[in-house]
Amino acid sequence: MSEDATNIVAFPAGGSLPVPSSGKRSIPMRSDLVVAASKVIPEPPVLINLVSARVKQLNNGRSPLVRVDHRMGAADIALTEIIEGKIGLEPKEKEA
Repeated sequence: MSEDATNIVAFPAGGSLPVPSSGKRSIPMRSDLVVAASKVIPEPPVLINLVSARVKQLNNGRSPLVRVDHRMGAADIALTEIIEGKIGLEPKEKEA
């Protein structure tokens, strides 16, 4: 093993991960919800933007539109709302 320690990253004691700069810990999304929501909105960038906007609303105090389990994060709530048809995209207007 090399004596050079410049490539070593120190982690906090106790094995805890650092908190993001926003001050909130991220909760991973359930992959099954992502797959189901992608069937409703198949374009990944559109799905990401919709989930992101809804997560922001939920974090700012908006009420969920679906039944919430204590283990669900805001992203899981947003994905469930998409799957159940509670939120979605406005229909695109046809150009004349």
